[in-house]
Amino acid sequence: MDIEAETQFIMAFVEKGNYHAAINTAISAMNACRKESNQMGIDHFIAVIRGIVDTMANEFGS
Repeated sequence: MDIEAETQFIMAFVEKGNYHAAINTAISAMNACRKESNQMGIDHFIAVIRGIVDTMANEFGS
């Protein structure tokens, strides 16, 4: 998996405000890394998911 390309694909959803698609895609990417035993990729996509959640909290949280 090309982690950088997948991350850019995910972030395009974030930029459009499509957080549902962004998180689902990030989870799928994380799972693909799990199947490949790619711990660095797993950690990366967990960080991406956290970033998406932080973005939603900043935008919608009180």
